[in-house]
Amino acid sequence: MAARNWATEKRWSDIYLNEIKSILGVYLIGEPPIEEDMQHNTDLISLRMEPVRVACRVRRAKYLKYYGDQFTIREGFPNGAKSELPKIVEGWGDYFFYAFEGNDGRIVKWTLADLKVFRATFNRYMAKNQGALLGKRMENHGEHDSYFRAFYWSAFPSEFIVAREEAT
Repeated sequence: MAARNWATEKRWSDIYLNEIKSILGVYLIGEPPIEEDMQHNTDLISLRMEPVRVACRVRRAKYLKYYGDQFTIREGFPNGAKSELPKIVEGWGDYFFYAFEGNDGRIVKWTLADLKVFRATFNRYMAKNQGALLGKRMENHGEHDSYFRAFYWSAFPSEFIVAREEAT
């Protein structure tokens, strides 16, 4: 199989951005107190005033039945460029949206996770295990120009998962 590069994968996953924004709106936008509406013309309010950074990853439908109980984060590139995992560990990102496409081209299973909880769990694991990384490094089998680390959802405390919709 020919290598798929970052730009190709980005174009494919960006197809899902409008659907992802619709899902995230339910969890990141709320109704304000009545005084806000009466005095400040406010019918909806974001839950935080500063930017909320959400990392998004959509996996192809063929992976759901094999990897539906785990998620992957890009760990590195062969050329040494910084990828998602080091950025998350450094403190970037507030939430992580992870989804699988369905055979109909729509999202069928998704999870919204709290990256503060991920960082705390990841760092605690490293501290207790002489710097070993949580999760399993996935080998590059020629499909990608990068490496991923796989994690089981069950390896994290319950507060890691903010919201979830399972495949039906």
